[in-house]
Amino acid sequence: MTTQAIDDRRAAKRRADRHRYRDTKLAYLLLAPVVILLGIFVAWPAVYAAFLSFQDWSFYKDPQFVGGKNYVDVLTDPLFVATIGRGFLFVLMTVPPMLVLAFLFASLVVSVSRRFATVLKVSIYIPTIISSVIASIVFVLIYTYDGGILNAVLAVFHIDPVAWIGDPAWALLSVAVPAVWLGMGITSLIMVAAMVDIPTEYYEAAAMEGAGWWQKTFYITMPQMKNVFLYLLITGFVAAIQQFELPLVMTQGGPLDSTTLPNLFIFNHFRNDVNVGYSIAAALLLFVVLGSVSALVFKFINSERLVD
Repeated sequence: MTTQAIDDRRAAKRRADRHRYRDTKLAYLLLAPVVILLGIFVAWPAVYAAFLSFQDWSFYKDPQFVGGKNYVDVLTDPLFVATIGRGFLFVLMTVPPMLVLAFLFASLVVSVSRRFATVLKVSIYIPTIISSVIASIVFVLIYTYDGGILNAVLAVFHIDPVAWIGDPAWALLSVAVPAVWLGMGITSLIMVAAMVDIPTEYYEAAAMEGAGWWQKTFYITMPQMKNVFLYLLITGFVAAIQQFELPLVMTQGGPLDSTTLPNLFIFNHFRNDVNVGYSIAAALLLFVVLGSVSALVFKFINSERLVD
């Protein structure tokens, strides 16, 4: 009997190994198209871009190896350094306000009736499906010095009109407002989904102890959503510092380069500079900045899965 049991276990193990091998082959077969496409359209262009960043290259001549000259030129270019700093300032202008507003809106959605919550969710999501170019044009009309809606409202309170996108002191903030408006929709819906997923028993127990809205928010809602906050912080940072369409359409990077963000700086150099290697080196350095900041955020913010 013992020998028979051993033989049965070995046979069962062989069958399990055959099934596992077959499942592994099927998994590799299903992954192959995605891996091939990533290799063709992501991995190879990235490798080739890194190669060209060490070349003096343009569309009109063959590449000529120049070592790290392009990187030195980019790092010593005060305009590039200024755009990186301006990008971080733009992040501060957009990401924290967007997270706070989205959190407050999500809290409102989960506290009202289901029918009214549906109306709120649809209304907040509408800006997300609007083209950034169209949104830029709309806000340019709002900011117009003569005849703009915003200055018309200020005139009611006897306040002098402001050159919102013509004054370097206001231009970047004027670009940040539509960026927050465009990003509010998806951010709010993600927070709503996270809040709905929090067990109601937590709030019921807190209510029995006499906790109010503030206590429930700070001791239940926010701790339970810390992974969601981390995700939105990283994605919001990456999206904000890479903002391109809004400053391009609204201000073309002006006035006095006050709204020239990193991607617009790279685009202008790619369009106007004969040496394309410079633009590629700048793009790769921006990638390094994005990766480094994201890694620091992950390091200093605890993102471990919560334990019930």
